[in-house]
Amino acid sequence: MTSQPTLTTEPEDGSADSSQPRSGLQAGLKNRHLTMIAIGGVIGAGLFVGSSSGIATAGPGILLSYALVGTLVVLVMRMLGEMSAANPTSGSFSAHADRALGPWAGFSIGWLYWFFWVVVLAVEATAGAKILEGWIPAVPQWGWALIVMIVLTATNLASVGSYGEFEFWFAGIKVVAIAAFIVVGGLAVFGLLPGVDSDQAGLGNLTEHGGFLPNGPGAVLTGVLLVVFSFMGSEIPTLAAGESEDPQRAVTKATNSIIWRIAVFYLGSIFVVVTLLPWDARSIVDEGSYVAALDSLGIPNAGEIMNFIVLTSVLSCLNSGLYTASRMAFSLGERGDAPKAFARTTRRGVPQTAILSSVVFGFVAVFFNYKFPDTVFLFLLNSSGAVALLVWLVICFSQLRLRRIIQAETPEKLVVRMWLYPYLTWAAVAVIVFVLGYMLTDTEHDGRSTVLLTLLVAAVVLAVAFVKQRITARKAVAGTGKG
Repeated sequence: MTSQPTLTTEPEDGSADSSQPRSGLQAGLKNRHLTMIAIGGVIGAGLFVGSSSGIATAGPGILLSYALVGTLVVLVMRMLGEMSAANPTSGSFSAHADRALGPWAGFSIGWLYWFFWVVVLAVEATAGAKILEGWIPAVPQWGWALIVMIVLTATNLASVGSYGEFEFWFAGIKVVAIAAFIVVGGLAVFGLLPGVDSDQAGLGNLTEHGGFLPNGPGAVLTGVLLVVFSFMGSEIPTLAAGESEDPQRAVTKATNSIIWRIAVFYLGSIFVVVTLLPWDARSIVDEGSYVAALDSLGIPNAGEIMNFIVLTSVLSCLNSGLYTASRMAFSLGERGDAPKAFARTTRRGVPQTAILSSVVFGFVAVFFNYKFPDTVFLFLLNSSGAVALLVWLVICFSQLRLRRIIQAETPEKLVVRMWLYPYLTWAAVAVIVFVLGYMLTDTEHDGRSTVLLTLLVAAVVLAVAFVKQRITARKAVAGTGKG
């Protein structure tokens, strides 16, 4: 069994708990930080920006697409919550895979996840820079991308508490904005909003424009492909919990609240959009679904309001992406799957080398986005695109194995339990495999190229993992022989 990184907290009486391995991370995240990270983690910029293409593809049936993916995410998070509550660690599912399936699994999924987030850094930095350049054109877009990356890098380098504080306010703005959107839009749909006469709003929009499934049932599956990646980030609380004062409580709370978070923020807001406007309204594609919905209510400067909310989501995603990538790199370093320097921390408990290394690769990806957007960066984007599904698949198989281990060794740690184990776990595996298979048939939205390129990168990482494992085994045998 590999060592699991935990915190450098000491009991008040000064005694050390010998059952808890030590690392340099510190418990700098407060309960309010973890609560907001958990709530805001499911609200990504992809929800605001990417939902319009899903609505245009599936019509009102996009609600089924979001419900299907949301149900899958709830199941996967329940499995991850079970493992993380029993053993909170900064490596989260990568450390669990290491223990359950073997070092090759922890190594592979950890590096793939790190790769995903450093590419996301480039995507989000560019998206934020476009908005900021529109407001202050005197600074070029690349300049804004540089400024944003430097500021958030400094935040993460300061302390985990500063990351938590920034994320608390970023997530708070997102939550307030989307809650206000749901309330205002919902009142308009039912004709209860004073001073607004929206002749397009109403529940009739769900069925009157070609039906609830205007493009057929198959469009719901295509919608799944378009929305599935906007759910990535739900797992962040299980990584962040390792640096909280009460990791087990934090993981349990985040896991138990995932259902209402997805139901309210995803299904609730999309329901408002498709009832405020006909799904085939041109403005949804031209302006974006949320901007078009606000415009239909006659709210002035709807575009700028939404730009501010999207910018907040982008900064939140950048902040969390850098944090998540660095903690995964830290965990890989702790387990010997990355340079040992990644596992070193400053006196404030910050894995400085892991953060800076992640930022460097993020800057390289930003450069490729500006210099080679249709070649190198497109390859990076597509080759990391299906990592979310691979992560979820590994979580499922890890939970199948770890449940038996935990029950045999420390059953009292099963404070969160997967429902209907193992049947729902296997059902989730079947759904993920089906989605990956369906993506291979999708040429219109680059589904096939995304899966194939991601599998190519995964195969390379797996090959490196097995070579490393063989070298480690040989060194161990040689060491035994000398002894």
